[in-house]
Amino acid sequence: MNQSSDIPSPDPPATPFLSLSGVGKTYPGVVALEGLSLDIVPGEVIGLVGENGAGKSTLMKILGGVIAPDRGVILLDGAEHRHLTVEASIASGIAFVHQELNLFDNLDVAANILLGREPLKAGPFKFVDRARLRELVTPLLKRVGANFSADTPVASLSLAEQQMVEIAKALSIKARLVIFDEPTSSLPLAETERLLNIIKLLKADGISVIFISHRLHEVERVADRVVVLRDGTLVGTLAKKDIGHDQMVKLMIGRLLAARTAKPQRSPGAVALKVSGVRTGAYPGRPVDLEIRYGEILGLAGLVGSGRTELARILFGIDRSYGGAILQDGRQINISSAWDAVARGIFLVPEDRKRNGILLDLPIAQNITLADLPRISRGFMLSAERETAAAEKQRVRLGIKAPSVSTRTGTLSGGNQQKVVLAKWLSMSPRVMIFDEPTRGIDVGAKNEIYGLMRALADAGVAILMISSDMEEVIGVSDRIAVMHEGQIAGVLEEDEFSQESVLLLAVGKSVK
Repeated sequence: MNQSSDIPSPDPPATPFLSLSGVGKTYPGVVALEGLSLDIVPGEVIGLVGENGAGKSTLMKILGGVIAPDRGVILLDGAEHRHLTVEASIASGIAFVHQELNLFDNLDVAANILLGREPLKAGPFKFVDRARLRELVTPLLKRVGANFSADTPVASLSLAEQQMVEIAKALSIKARLVIFDEPTSSLPLAETERLLNIIKLLKADGISVIFISHRLHEVERVADRVVVLRDGTLVGTLAKKDIGHDQMVKLMIGRLLAARTAKPQRSPGAVALKVSGVRTGAYPGRPVDLEIRYGEILGLAGLVGSGRTELARILFGIDRSYGGAILQDGRQINISSAWDAVARGIFLVPEDRKRNGILLDLPIAQNITLADLPRISRGFMLSAERETAAAEKQRVRLGIKAPSVSTRTGTLSGGNQQKVVLAKWLSMSPRVMIFDEPTRGIDVGAKNEIYGLMRALADAGVAILMISSDMEEVIGVSDRIAVMHEGQIAGVLEEDEFSQESVLLLAVGKSVK
């Protein structure tokens, strides 16, 4: 096991029920994991951190039985395994709560939790015993603090509530180890607090947790031990007393990041976009009033369901407004489609980049130029030469890490995929950029690159609206913060008014004193 020379390593746990020794996995031309040794004991929260491509996903697939390691040994309750199967992993009590939740919207909570393991009525027809199903599921929901019943349709639950269902599902298999993969990436502060409290309850019950997150301040709060991977190798282990943001970053990327410089004082620019009395479909009776200025980053905070993304979709022409007006440079405009927005220099970097921002199977070049085909065409024919040149210019400008612009976009890391989405718009001279959760699922190094790109755009005079559920991000990046509550702007904070307490008070509908 490789350890950082300047970071003390904690004593190994005394009674592990699961141990990995010298585990490695190689794909053609790529060493995904090398010589990993790790012990897991009951009731311990392990923070697992590393940049994208560090080997975290490979390790999780090995623990889940999805892939077999090429070398090394897995000890489970003293029994030696060369690899686990999916069935053996589940039977041993290893459960996962993924970033992309694995639930069926057309079923209720109880059916999702015990899917494939439903209690059956006696008799020849083997009907599901619904009464017994509810009886089994209700205590699990109570254990995770859910305030909805076993009969509730999953489609009606918020993202945070759906995560509770996933955790209850894990408990239903008598989990001894629950692995959380970026569980808070789309959760605002209140829901994140609830999830972190559930992790503490699991720990108190003797259940082990592996907590994977790029939000290092959350890792620092919940972890008893932090394991750091870099380039497929374990490069350091931090004991509770040694866990800190800078220590984790240094191990993750081999150096400390430069401190984020203070935002220079600047005079507000002219109003680029004014939203006056606009109503979203979720809250048609609650008008939104908001101003976005040239040269600023306006953070938009709020709880899940507050209407932030719905507002962004209206500004980009995906959804229609139920009243009100949108003014650009003081003149009322009509945005009835995304093409209307694009024609006016209003661009959206969506929350779900894989579903709505890029085409994973296409090369980088086609993704970058897809929205601006006339510029790379000769008459009615696309010019491959122009396409490659335009895309290569943006690849260099944004530092997209790929062998060439012909590389398939789906093979890139999350941070580089986000840069491809951004590159698509930068070549079209943006006037207003809307970023919805710009660093979701992106590692700490790539986050700082995205922040730098956003700041450079603002400095060049672009008006930026940044929607984010990451409180640290909202406060650290924004020039002003607008907070939404139930479809309306509850308040706008100037920089000298920034605090987590102020943002949260506005988000729950209370005034800031």
